[in-house]
Amino acid sequence: MKKKKVLFFIYQLGAGGAARTILNIINNMDREKFTPILVTLDYNGSYESYLDSDVTFIKLDTKRLRSAIFPLAKVIRREKVDIVFSTIPNYNTIAILATILSGTKAKNVVREAAYLGGNFKADFKLKLYGLLYRRASRVIALSHGVKENIVKRYKVRPDKISVIYNPVDIDTIRSMMKKETLPEEHQPIFAGDDKVLITAGRMVNDKDHRTLLRAFKQVNERIAVRLVILGEGELEQELKQLAKNLGIADKVHFLGFQRNPYLYFHHADAFVLSSKREGFGHVLAEALATGTPIVSTSCRPGAVEVLNNGEFGAMCKVGDDGDMANKIYELLILEENQRAEIVRKGIKRTNDFHARKIAEEYETMFIETLEQ
Repeated sequence: MKKKKVLFFIYQLGAGGAARTILNIINNMDREKFTPILVTLDYNGSYESYLDSDVTFIKLDTKRLRSAIFPLAKVIRREKVDIVFSTIPNYNTIAILATILSGTKAKNVVREAAYLGGNFKADFKLKLYGLLYRRASRVIALSHGVKENIVKRYKVRPDKISVIYNPVDIDTIRSMMKKETLPEEHQPIFAGDDKVLITAGRMVNDKDHRTLLRAFKQVNERIAVRLVILGEGELEQELKQLAKNLGIADKVHFLGFQRNPYLYFHHADAFVLSSKREGFGHVLAEALATGTPIVSTSCRPGAVEVLNNGEFGAMCKVGDDGDMANKIYELLILEENQRAEIVRKGIKRTNDFHARKIAEEYETMFIETLEQ
């Protein structure tokens, strides 16, 4: 079979979940069957150094998404691309329009990662995206819940949608958490007798760190514990003030973005996700891979699917700090053999998200799409 060219289009290869997903797919693709090409806007992304050296990497001469249509169309035409793969609605729109304007037979595959919509204005906007998505050859949903949402709000036919979970580079995660050591200034957080909770994610409303801080205060009243928050975001100062108001500022550590968060996960006693909603919950799969027990809100659709309704991690009600506090406390006081069993089951669960396995699912989907 002649090797097929797959062009991956994304804003930049930055530190977000979409970039991580594309990176894992590209690096794990079978080079005997596919030639991957990565196209971004003119930005320097923090994940670029992790891209395999044999990948053709093209940066368009623009930083504006709307200005990328014609340059992207030119690349599609010049490279004789078979498939154009994109993710996130705005970028999917540009990729579809560019493919049409390229005048080639390239097929679009668009990925939808988020559980969007819910009010009239948002649902109407999603229907407009749906009109374009119908021009694509295949739509990828990263969970069954996201697929249901695409059918409901985008009005895309179910038979056009495939569910493929996020790829998790388990081998790299385990290598990174074992090879490196914690920075000297952070070692005291994990060195004492206090239990350590950890969370990671952008400090935005959907992640609901406020509920986590209130839950942590209640746990701290029952057991000696610390909270480590990895990530950045618009609510950082507000959350730091809330920690002060709750009287827990000395027990909460805002450590910002960390290049190797898995090292921190591995040293913690539990990972906590407080999100209101998650399309997949990529960070949950990563936490499982580090052998860290989880407490997560039952945010739909992602967390419920990743943890299989609580089989692979404790689940609490969304926005309920009391329920979250109880679940965290119950996890922290488990006997060692009970904890070990949770870790064992969690690590086994990660095999379902292994990057090579997911890359093979994408490869199969690409071939089926080209044969349509």
